[in-house]
Amino acid sequence: MSRPSLALLLLLPLALGLAGCASTAPKQEGFGDPGAGAKGGAAANAGVGVNAYLWRGALDTLSFMPLASEDPFGGVIITDWFQPPSSPGERFRATAYILGRGLRADALRVAIFRQVQQNGQWVDAAMSKTTISEIENKILARARELRTEALAHGVAGPY
Repeated sequence: MSRPSLALLLLLPLALGLAGCASTAPKQEGFGDPGAGAKGGAAANAGVGVNAYLWRGALDTLSFMPLASEDPFGGVIITDWFQPPSSPGERFRATAYILGRGLRADALRVAIFRQVQQNGQWVDAAMSKTTISEIENKILARARELRTEALAHGVAGPY
């Protein structure tokens, strides 16, 4: 495993642990919690073109990186550059695409961009496909966890 992938993987559990403590991302206008609505059915996802659990799972999982933009209707989350404190010579940026309304692996795509500093300039560098796959899996796991929590609280949804 390359050093950049290792650095990101070492920080990911810390970030996920912090993300699991509280969900502090502001709600978007017209976008409710997956458990919102009378019974959480269609009302929980009214106006949202993507799976609300995948959306929230992606926000939670990537919350250790600063958000640059998010579009819950188009299903795109873009982070700003994040420099791991343990590796100041490299930085990462992520884009998550929620591609549909189903809670399925093929409804999620993540792109991670990595740059390293060389001679005072940021230069694009390769990113491990394994790391990208692991982040997608963490988003899917978080989305399933959110759905399970909603169902445990009596909130039924269309997903």
